[in-house]
Amino acid sequence: MIPRQVLCPGLSLSRLAYGMWRIGDDSDTSPRHVQAKIEACLDQGITTIDQADIYGDYGAEALLGACLKQAPGLRSRIEIITKCDIVAPCGRYADRRVKYYDTSPAHILSSVDQSLAAMSIDVIDLLLLHRPDPMLDHLATGAALDGLIASGKVRAVGVSNFRPHDTALLQSGMKTQIVANQIELSLTAHQALTNGDLAAIQERGMLPMAWSPLGGGQLMTGAPSKLKTTLDAFARQNDVDPSAVALAWLLAHPAGILPVLGTNRIERIRAAADAFRVRMDRQDWFELYTAALGREVA
Repeated sequence: MIPRQVLCPGLSLSRLAYGMWRIGDDSDTSPRHVQAKIEACLDQGITTIDQADIYGDYGAEALLGACLKQAPGLRSRIEIITKCDIVAPCGRYADRRVKYYDTSPAHILSSVDQSLAAMSIDVIDLLLLHRPDPMLDHLATGAALDGLIASGKVRAVGVSNFRPHDTALLQSGMKTQIVANQIELSLTAHQALTNGDLAAIQERGMLPMAWSPLGGGQLMTGAPSKLKTTLDAFARQNDVDPSAVALAWLLAHPAGILPVLGTNRIERIRAAADAFRVRMDRQDWFELYTAALGREVA
């Protein structure tokens, strides 16, 4: 079974999360099929579900909600993450002229209420601000986020795609701790390892979450030949799929990175736990990193 990680008092997450950003792209979006995906996660210990209001043109949360209405017993077995602040001219915001970010208290509070209703739940386990907003009023937004936790609508607050200075500004306007930052991180997008982003997350004691941990599928289909060859060799040595090796590379980092899977295929969900079977010491980790860089480290 997949191990767990304590995020804050009263809330722990599984060491892999299932991301529902493409749940609406599946040919079958019925509550029964969504439930089958969640059950496949639960069978191996993946209990953390990652959502966002914008996913599926603002429709993915409702797909999860329909599933939870049909199978209400699932709610007590999962943790739900969702995000807000992106306003795009589609779905409920089809009348907007331009895509923009909105971290105003009114928008955040309205988004939380809409997410709770769409997913048929009473509390969001972890709310993330989806993108840093250049018009952020950190004092007003911070107070709104603190208020959501105090109200019981949200258990904990984090951010997504925030640089260290963005996080520092928002945290300065909050009484409660920002507990997580979900960033792009994989063997094909590893800049956070050296540009200060991951270091700042570690320094603050936050949970780093990795979206697109398989490079949006590029690792499996379009990776540079040296990286693909190295991944394939590790996969053969450990008798797993190369995707499990790519996940294991992230899991091996001492920061406690939590990869967010984005697959729609139940068989890939069922194989995700294979990442914990991969043996990876420091030299193995650097062999993969070197292949990803395309050169030796300096």
